[in-house]
Amino acid sequence: MSSSRTRLTVVPTQRILVGRGLALLAALLIVAVTLAAMGRSPITLFGLVMHSTVGSRFGLEDLALFMTPLMLTGAAVWVGIRVNLWNIGAEGQFYAGATAATAVGLFTGLPPALAIPAMIVAGMAAGMAWIFVPAVARAWLGVSEIVTTLLLNFVASLLVYYLATGPWADRVTGALASTERLHVILPDIWGVVHWGFPLAVFTVVVLGVLLARSRFGYETAIAGANPEAARYAGISVAPRVLAVLLLSGGLAGLAGMVEVAGTVHRLQGGIANNYGYLGIVVALLARGSCLSLIPAALLMAFILDTGIVLQTTQISASAVLAITGLLVLAIAVGDELAAYARVKKTS
Repeated sequence: MSSSRTRLTVVPTQRILVGRGLALLAALLIVAVTLAAMGRSPITLFGLVMHSTVGSRFGLEDLALFMTPLMLTGAAVWVGIRVNLWNIGAEGQFYAGATAATAVGLFTGLPPALAIPAMIVAGMAAGMAWIFVPAVARAWLGVSEIVTTLLLNFVASLLVYYLATGPWADRVTGALASTERLHVILPDIWGVVHWGFPLAVFTVVVLGVLLARSRFGYETAIAGANPEAARYAGISVAPRVLAVLLLSGGLAGLAGMVEVAGTVHRLQGGIANNYGYLGIVVALLARGSCLSLIPAALLMAFILDTGIVLQTTQISASAVLAITGLLVLAIAVGDELAAYARVKKTS
């Protein structure tokens, strides 16, 4: 009797968690050895990281602020991956949503009770508008959404820099590459944690329930898994592709609105802070479960916060980036190894 390894079609959650846990332990061991070789105490740094992230109110507030946009950009990418579509442009849609929300917050003069809903609608609509052309090209012409959405990221980033340094520049304080402070912002609910956090959690939960139990969720899943079978069943594939990508863009635009109105309070260059790209990591960590976006965003937020803490101890930004990349790589490797199981063969 011999044995071999085979790839599982469906990987149990327990195997995934065990694989990720072992992979993270291996990565942390590598980091500890490297830090020791640099003359730094891994135990001291570990204690500092834990105290500064989950061991203090300030750290928990930071985690919540990181989690908020990550949940939404992760959801934006996840809804596409669910039907084999890759929205790599969440960064650009984030910028578009932040820009539209800023326009409402600065120039409409609406009272908060009206301005905040208007900013939410404007942010989501701008995200949808930013992905509209790539969505139409993908749905009816078969043009890869990976390339088109990615290229629009650079356009959106440059547009924000233009507005923040030109027509919308702060003429009061003279802040560089920034507009003035928004006249309406999201209220805080706990320290610096604002209403964007429960809004993001609520959005992820509602999205998961609707896609799991609605006709739209069922039809888009069929259209993404097997377009020919969907057409045979009378499901129009192109409109579903368009709808999914518009939903994806709207979620990324909402993330931009929440960030500018809740955390930063002004439009500025680099406001996206790579949240659109990190949303891809969050979506992949969540795998097939929408609700798993919440712990995935927490893990990513913890990694980002850890990087900031390490930089305060004079560890270079390059080293912190390498450590962050190693941890993410370890999770990916753990997921891949968990997909293989040993099976016995009878000779």
